[in-house]
Amino acid sequence: MSPKPLIDHRIYTIRLRKMPEFIDVFNRLAMPILLNTLGHPLGFYVSQVGPLNQFVHLWAYESLADYEQRSLARDRHPDFPAYLAASEHLIVAQETRLIRAIDMPALMGRAM
Repeated sequence: MSPKPLIDHRIYTIRLRKMPEFIDVFNRLAMPILLNTLGHPLGFYVSQVGPLNQFVHLWAYESLADYEQRSLARDRHPDFPAYLAASEHLIVAQETRLIRAIDMPALMGRAM
């Protein structure tokens, strides 16, 4: 479990048969910016069952303020528009969810 309680759970739906191209663009253009502004991700995933052609990535934050500060740094990075332009034709949809960690052991002791 991440020591940071707030997770940015992003799901990009990628055009059919374009996942390799998207991953290449993401690695070359987005990752240097994201590592510099957001820090290290929790992980990257692609869907195998259910809705297909989805690229999922997870980033951890200390708080909503931390998320907002680092997201603003990403959005203001001078190289970020190049990534957006290069990936625009590859992305069909995007979902962004902020999910918060809960203390499950404490919940397990309570009646539901």
